Amino acid sequence: MLKKPLDFISHWRSLPPYELLSYLFMYASVPMLAYGISNYDLNILKIILFTIITLYSGFFAALIWNDITDADIDEVAHPDRPIPSGRISKKKFFIIALFFSAMVFIFSSIISILCLGVVGFAAIFVTFHDKYLKKKVKIPAYSEIFTPIQWVVVAIFGFMAIWTAFPQSSEIFINIPYLGTISTSFLAVLQMMVLVLFTYFADNAHDLPEGIYDYDGDKKQGVRTYATSFGKKNAARISFTYFLISGIFAFILYFITNLSIIFLTLFIVIWFYILSYSFKLLKAKESNIKQVSKVVGRKGFDYFLISYNLIFIDILIQVILGRYDILIPF
Repeated sequence: MLKKPLDFISHWRSLPPYELLSYLFMYASVPMLAYGISNYDLNILKIILFTIITLYSGFFAALIWNDITDADIDEVAHPDRPIPSGRISKKKFFIIALFFSAMVFIFSSIISILCLGVVGFAAIFVTFHDKYLKKKVKIPAYSEIFTPIQWVVVAIFGFMAIWTAFPQSSEIFINIPYLGTISTSFLAVLQMMVLVLFTYFADNAHDLPEGIYDYDGDKKQGVRTYATSFGKKNAARISFTYFLISGIFAFILYFITNLSIIFLTLFIVIWFYILSYSFKLLKAKESNIKQVSKVVGRKGFDYFLISYNLIFIDILIQVILGRYDILIPF
């Protein structure tokens, strides 16, 4: 680990190369969506780059903190992970987590103090959620109800970066002493809220099957997921419903933003694809529900990730075509 830290980081979990690459597009997509189809100069590209660095560092930090706090659960559900398998100690992993956390705070503060406040609040919540709350709060399904907040930050941070560092409208203008200003429009706020809701339901939809797969470890440690609170079959039903709801919010996002038919067409394909797999989980028997849930959890996360990638691809194509005065219908 000390001799080849980057090699260790890239292999400590089974993260496919396409997934690691997709995060770059995902983190770039939100400030691009907030900025719109305009001229992309060095100033906006700098904001996008710093957003990517901040959120990518936060992604690694959150995963590592989760591995540290969930080491006892992983001994049952994921014995191959670094701490249960003995590949790294909690102390060494803690040092790596601190490094990525520092990267988050440094680059978010370069964008704006308010962006630093967003990730700071998220870090505090995630720390208490992972370390204490999800094992102690008695609310049914508490763990999976609040876990998607970590991904909701992606949507909020990307819009906040534009509103504070590269504002597009002064329809809403808020000046916060010592922290800076937020300058935006009512439409932009609506766009962010819809993206936040899509993110919440899409991420939660894939979390539930993973909770079914982790049922034994979560039950042993008293973690309240949908599966441990309401049963595996009910968790599968709720997951299918959440996939449906996430698709509805994606359609709304298309109608209230600059997204084109490129996004809508490709999204419909992956939406029906994941719904077909989620339906298989609904029909799965108790004897093989764990195996099916693992597949749906993985494909559900791909659906969530690719949806963001489609936003990036759509806007990038429109920006390129816009330079040649070519418009995409619808």
